[in-house]
Amino acid sequence: MTHLKPGDKAPDFNTIDELGNSLKLSDFAGKKLILFSYPKAMTPGCTNEACNLRDHYKELTDKGFTIVGISADDSKKQQRFKDKYEFPFPLIPDTEKDVLKAYGIWGLKKLYGREYDGIHRTTFVIENGVIEKVFTKVKTKEHAEQILADYDQSPK
Repeated sequence: MTHLKPGDKAPDFNTIDELGNSLKLSDFAGKKLILFSYPKAMTPGCTNEACNLRDHYKELTDKGFTIVGISADDSKKQQRFKDKYEFPFPLIPDTEKDVLKAYGIWGLKKLYGREYDGIHRTTFVIENGVIEKVFTKVKTKEHAEQILADYDQSPK
């Protein structure tokens, strides 16, 4: 699980998206960046989460959010995932796990008594380099609603 919490400085990143375009944290200055991690492209939970964000993309962007997904999948798999489901947002192929580790979302997981290293499904909302929100209990089929409800209840 991540060690990061609201108010912390977000770890900087300088990476590429699924198309090989440069992507830096500073590119999102002045916007609320939704950085969502997912364990594996094309799996049911990850597809539900990304499609839910896609389906609420306009509502989220109208409220000043921008979205970026990240997993350890390679760029070809990320591109297939994006093309198949028509995501309007970039996906980061973090095969070296540099960004995932910096955000504390790569690490030991347990499932059915088995331990293994993997991605903890986590979403960060970052504004001007500072973490505003951390979602560790992501509802994959209702994630956009989860984010919007949290902001609608927050003091302005």
